[in-house]
Amino acid sequence: MLSIARRLLGSSNDRKVRKFQPIVAKINALEPEFEKLTDAQLIGKTEEFRQRVADGESLTALLPEAFANVREGAKRALGMRHFDVQLVGGIVLNNGGIAEMKTGEGKTLVATLPVYLNALTQKGVHVVTVNDYLAKRDAEWMAQVYSKLGMTTGVILHGLNDDERRRAYGCDITYGTNNELGFDYLRDNMKYSLDDMVQRGHHYAIVDEVDSILIDEARTPLIISGRTEDRTEFYRTIDTIIPLLGEEDYQIDEKARSVVFTEDGNEHIEQLLKERGLIEDGDLYDVENVSVVHHINQALKAHKMFKRDKDYIVKGSDVVLIDEFTGRMMPGRRLSDGLHQAIEAKEGVDIQPENQTLASITFQNYFRLYKKLAGMTGTAATEADEFFSIYKLEVVEIPTNKPVARIDNEDQVYRTANEKFAAITEEILDCQQRGQPVLVGTVSIEKSEVLSEILKKKKITHQVLNARYHEQEASIIAQAGVPGSVTIATNMAGRGTDIQLGGNVDFRLADWVSEEKQAGREPTEDQIKAKRSEIAADVATKKKQALDAGGLYVMGSERHESRRIDNQLRGRTGRQGDPGKSRFFISVEDDLLRIFAPERLDTIMRTLGLKEGEAIEHPWMSKALETSQKKVEQRNFDMRKNVLKYDDVMNDQRKAIFEQRIEFMSDTDLSDVVKDMRHQAAEDLVETHIPPKAFADQWDIEGLHEKVLNTFGLDLPIAEWAAEEGIADEEIRDRITDAADKSYAEKVAEVGPELMRRVEKYELLRTIDDNWREHLQQLDALRSVIGLRGYAQRDPLNEYKTEAFNLFEHLLESLREEFTRRIMGIRIQMQQRPQAPQPPRQMQAIHADPRTGQNEMAAAGDALGDHSEIDPDNPATWGKVPRNSPCPCGSGKKYKHCHGALVA
Repeated sequence: MLSIARRLLGSSNDRKVRKFQPIVAKINALEPEFEKLTDAQLIGKTEEFRQRVADGESLTALLPEAFANVREGAKRALGMRHFDVQLVGGIVLNNGGIAEMKTGEGKTLVATLPVYLNALTQKGVHVVTVNDYLAKRDAEWMAQVYSKLGMTTGVILHGLNDDERRRAYGCDITYGTNNELGFDYLRDNMKYSLDDMVQRGHHYAIVDEVDSILIDEARTPLIISGRTEDRTEFYRTIDTIIPLLGEEDYQIDEKARSVVFTEDGNEHIEQLLKERGLIEDGDLYDVENVSVVHHINQALKAHKMFKRDKDYIVKGSDVVLIDEFTGRMMPGRRLSDGLHQAIEAKEGVDIQPENQTLASITFQNYFRLYKKLAGMTGTAATEADEFFSIYKLEVVEIPTNKPVARIDNEDQVYRTANEKFAAITEEILDCQQRGQPVLVGTVSIEKSEVLSEILKKKKITHQVLNARYHEQEASIIAQAGVPGSVTIATNMAGRGTDIQLGGNVDFRLADWVSEEKQAGREPTEDQIKAKRSEIAADVATKKKQALDAGGLYVMGSERHESRRIDNQLRGRTGRQGDPGKSRFFISVEDDLLRIFAPERLDTIMRTLGLKEGEAIEHPWMSKALETSQKKVEQRNFDMRKNVLKYDDVMNDQRKAIFEQRIEFMSDTDLSDVVKDMRHQAAEDLVETHIPPKAFADQWDIEGLHEKVLNTFGLDLPIAEWAAEEGIADEEIRDRITDAADKSYAEKVAEVGPELMRRVEKYELLRTIDDNWREHLQQLDALRSVIGLRGYAQRDPLNEYKTEAFNLFEHLLESLREEFTRRIMGIRIQMQQRPQAPQPPRQMQAIHADPRTGQNEMAAAGDALGDHSEIDPDNPATWGKVPRNSPCPCGSGKKYKHCHGALVA
């Protein structure tokens, strides 16, 4: 009944697309009018539109005219005219949705429509790609269209310095990768001046290959880390405690590879920590002790779970890990969260500093910063629930310009992997003999190498594509449609290049020009033109051969965990109405089937009496595989959602801190903030040492005197005040406040208000950053141990929210006190403009590839902030200078007596 209703009424997606047809008709009606405009008038239209937006006209009302202008600009700049379905895609993107468009339907061109329209607000538009190659290629390609319309285009690539980045973000349209944009946001919020920031807000973004970026890549966060201070003694002290524990103090679970303290163990460890002054009076699991508890747990794991010469070896003064699967040493690899340091303390070798998280954000929370977000891809429908749940993005499937002629065959299921690979090899041989191009998809690099070895033995010429050199990838993919060619590829998402039957004229011409130049021959324009014609004729002939052979044949050597990845692979054939064919070859030994119901399938195949090399091919079997994939997809979605729930807690705090920093940076006079903090710090100290409604003999006057001396640098007669008859805590607080105000006013008068305002701002930002980094470390430690609360039948997420809130309150209190102590104790030795503090040096950008766990940023060089050599005239390039070192300005004085004269 449902399928009959769909045929009669159309699906909900069909109804959404039909809704846009009147707008498409309006754009088409405007085409003759815009064709008559000169190039200068096209640019004039942009100025007119900008003024109308500034005057309050909505982008929705402006859309038909703006889209008509872009279409005309694209025709003149690239000779490409937007199809009606591409206009529909542009409308969906402008509405803040996801346009699912098949491969070859021109997503890059579609993006120009909403990009231009939203750039009219002059707040900047970001187009996000999966790699630097695509960002550069698309920016250069589409800039031709934007420049025809009087708009500027910038591109963010790895290795640019801050000035270059600022210029790129200042353009109307900016192309860049998800990693670069995310790290720029984190770095901006570590700057000490608004002028040093490179981004100018998050107005509108279009994410290309949105499923790859917002789902696959989003499994791991972006992290900027830096070395912590030396805590060798702390690790060594913790290490001396573990041998004092008895077997009854902990419980080992070898299967789960974990070790936890028992009830008795918690009491014993608490007593030992108090004896060594590592925790104060109170409970072991109080929120302020979370870091110590974390390191005690890591030390216990180092002693009880990690065995020397099995899990690691000691080589000289280094602890080198051993790969549990291969038994090989892994020099340079280190365990995280203080575990490696705990093993180093256990073995008595030099303890290397931990890497501390200085700033981090998930892609989910970064992209939710944009006021309007949109995305495009060939495969999003299977993840529609996740897109809507996390990002509030609705998926709309855009019809193809020409009907899809691809034939998707049912899966062939074999009993063993060897039988499956033999069947794939036979099919490839048949295709090669008939001149049909073949693309074979594999789930991993290892599997692609296995298949490659089999093809080599059969002397089948082929290309293997699994590297991450994107220019080479594009070249190989572009020629994968040549008759008889065989290409093996791992993970076909986000390649950014279509497979054109017969080959790609532009890539072949570029190769020829490069070869000519290498041979010392510079081809002339006429020679290039003649060569293009020759290549185009050859490509046309080969395209006919490929079409006659049935078009591109896509073979999947295994089903992926996600149906979306399978669809990406299938989508490589049948572009723009071309014929094509796809089939997946499966074996019971494949990971997906091995995990889900292997015995049942094997039993069925034996019962059917399948001989070696025979396969089952039935719609029911394909359906069963899809059901398995749906289960895996749901499980992965639940895991990502759970991780995001924890990160959302930190995200609220991060936004509060970052917004506060920007507010302080943009304010020229923070004297009121400084005064409020000073008064609040005094109130907190009095409240701590003179509790409300406490009798006078319960007051801790000695402790209050010591704290006031430490915090305000004031030696006040608090004991004499407390001895006065009838004095209340409010009176003592007011006297401390008045004395502090008077002392600070003298300091301001001594150095001058203007200089003091700058000092206040720099010192306040520095205090916020120092406390925020420490807070991040505590949250990391809390996150690693909070799961244990589940054993007490308490929800770990709710517990995490409560504890994180308590930690944040503690952060704000300690921030007030520490800033007041710093600013009250500051001495200005030379009245000159103080230099703004710089972010820590030796910072590292980290985004772990979700598939391999390797840092994606390491390949391109991950040092942050080291874009140039030290410039004596530019303190921003000096980094952290030791106080007794010569000043980098070249004055010959020590740093502390020159540019470093500002001391606390």
